[in-house]
Amino acid sequence: MEKKLVIVESPAKANTIEKYLGKEFRVMSSVGHIRDLATTGPGGLGVDVENEFTPNYRTIRGKGKVLKELRKAVKEADAVYLATDPDREGEAISWHLYDSLKLGEKETMKVYRVVFHEITKSVILKAINNPREINYDLVRSQESRRILDRIIGFKLSKLLQTKIGSKSAGRVQSVALKLIVDREREIEAFIPEEYWTIEGLFNKNNIDFDGYLIKKGNDKISISNEDEANAILNDLTDSYIIEGIEKNVKNKYPKPPFITSTLQQEASTKLYFNSRKTMSVAQKLYEGIEVNGSPLGLITYMRTDSVRLSDEFVSAAKMYISNNFGKDYLGTGSKKEKKSKNAQDAHEGIRPTDVTMTPESMKKFLTKEQYKLYKLIWSRAVASMMHPAQVFHTVLNIQNNDYVFKGTGQTMKFDGYLKVYGDYEQTKVTILPDLNKGEKVNDKKIEKIQHFTQPKARYSEAKLIKEMEELGIGRPSTYSATMETLRNRHYVTVEQKKFHPTEQGIITIDKLVEFFTNIINVTYTAEMEETLDQIAKGDKVWHKELKTFYDLFIPLVDYAKENMEKIPPRETGENCPECGEPLVFRQSRYGEFVGCSGYPECKYIKKEDEEEPVKTDVTCPKCEEGVFVERVAKRGRNKGNKFFACSNYPKCKNAVSNQPTHEVCTDCGNILTEKDGEVICENKKCVRNKKETTKEETTTKKTSTNKGTAKKTSTKKKTTTKATKKKTTTKKKVTENKVKDEVETK
Repeated sequence: MEKKLVIVESPAKANTIEKYLGKEFRVMSSVGHIRDLATTGPGGLGVDVENEFTPNYRTIRGKGKVLKELRKAVKEADAVYLATDPDREGEAISWHLYDSLKLGEKETMKVYRVVFHEITKSVILKAINNPREINYDLVRSQESRRILDRIIGFKLSKLLQTKIGSKSAGRVQSVALKLIVDREREIEAFIPEEYWTIEGLFNKNNIDFDGYLIKKGNDKISISNEDEANAILNDLTDSYIIEGIEKNVKNKYPKPPFITSTLQQEASTKLYFNSRKTMSVAQKLYEGIEVNGSPLGLITYMRTDSVRLSDEFVSAAKMYISNNFGKDYLGTGSKKEKKSKNAQDAHEGIRPTDVTMTPESMKKFLTKEQYKLYKLIWSRAVASMMHPAQVFHTVLNIQNNDYVFKGTGQTMKFDGYLKVYGDYEQTKVTILPDLNKGEKVNDKKIEKIQHFTQPKARYSEAKLIKEMEELGIGRPSTYSATMETLRNRHYVTVEQKKFHPTEQGIITIDKLVEFFTNIINVTYTAEMEETLDQIAKGDKVWHKELKTFYDLFIPLVDYAKENMEKIPPRETGENCPECGEPLVFRQSRYGEFVGCSGYPECKYIKKEDEEEPVKTDVTCPKCEEGVFVERVAKRGRNKGNKFFACSNYPKCKNAVSNQPTHEVCTDCGNILTEKDGEVICENKKCVRNKKETTKEETTTKKTSTNKGTAKKTSTKKKTTTKATKKKTTTKKKVTENKVKDEVETK
């Protein structure tokens, strides 16, 4: 039997696919990229600029073991299928695997490139049976993007770090930041203008409805101040008559299926997910969820800029709609929308892999977040195949002394696609009384209302992604990373879900615009995206385009090095207690801190003011001298989270994540802690945590925390076997290293 090896990026995807294939197949994962540009050579670019920008690749740290296992598997295989993601990054990973594993050197080795846009058995088998070769134009496009970003990132980041203390700059990231800063300046420069409106509450046949003044005679009304508003009110009489009635039926069309950007926008608006969370959850839905004991991909590939749907899905969706809602709900598809500037149309839109797998039928297999996102995706895709919703729309013109008020109302005629998507897109229903032309209506209230014009709103994550998409900045797969970078670099803060540029963010953009205005702008960035697309199609030569950019960019960098003013860090007004130099505010990846301006000669960092730690009565089992003390993580991804550390620190560095008890685990020797009312072992790999514990057992363990138990704990520790002691010591060392940064105050 011929041995076949399939290589994908994700371990989760590998697990799903392997169950679809025969015994002759082995599926392994590269765990993402295996190589990246080296940081050697001139400027640490990892690129030979003088030799047509030839890249110098190195194995990514930690991937040596992965490559070793893949090489071993390749030796045992007769055929290799490179089944990485169906986009430029995936194509590049396939090529790197081909090159690193030397797949072209073995004459008898068969090498195939296979792509699929959903992880279901039928699609996987079809892909395996219809392989192709590696698309080197796509590889060169990805390679060009990586080299381009490396040149800009390394050169600009180093410059900004030296001159103004900013952490980084980037081709897409900096233009996105410029949009935020420009919007902030628009808001600051905005001068509100006063205006007034006249609004009324009318009644007929015991039904209230609203109206607002729109014109006098044939002239549109514009009210600038209160005096003008009062003059109009004085002109009005008590007689309000229906001058005209206009009734029509309006269609409300469904939107097309999601693409990457619209999914991120809608998930932000409707589910309150940031883009990173959206893509993370979507990745799991794509790679496979355990359904009735078997892994199954629930959605198609989530990185796409096409709204096209396969004929098979359209046919199945229409049958589902007809069978479940009736033929009246069948539509001709969503209203055509304008494509974004760089839309590729390479993949389908994001949709469920099987329309009959409804959100409700999948709910028990999904986490809360997975269910919410799957329901959103399923509903949008199905709704796009449905009939438009229809409303009866009525417009009333109400006349009084030549002044005309306008009243509107609408009622649902046919819910159409809202039958499925109504949870996310409500249509307001306003009931009007049955009226005829010439009838009088009663005025219950006529009032003047003062307003002021408002500036444009700050960007939310959803609005910024939409703006970037419309302007052709970046790619759908980069939006999430861009948002994250702006936050991590402390260039923006997020307040009430809106981006506010920080002082450092504003300084960064000001300097980039001053010295790199020809590159850090919307037009150039969009044109560069178009150039990369042309490289992907084989219409442009990648290294020639890189040279054109390089020859423009490097002189700008050299000029900025000479002429950009160096901005010193902001002083606190205090002096360093160790060397006497001024203390200054600095930024780290974990936020702002106060340090010595004499760095690196003086490494003094001011300690943060701390509240008196809260001590527990639980003796530390490691040193048997201190007790556990409640602390708060100061740095790292767990910043702000509580944990418990030994009061004998730094002599004893024992720490746990949850409320400690007086017991130790009989399975591994670690201390037991309490979490959500349940006693657990701090060792996540301990078999105790995998056992099903009854409520009775949990209660017994919780109530055994007394002085006698503390004594018992000490006895248990002394009688632990040497093997257990060794395992416990190893675990504790890992814990020490993990929490050392949290309990150590610089």
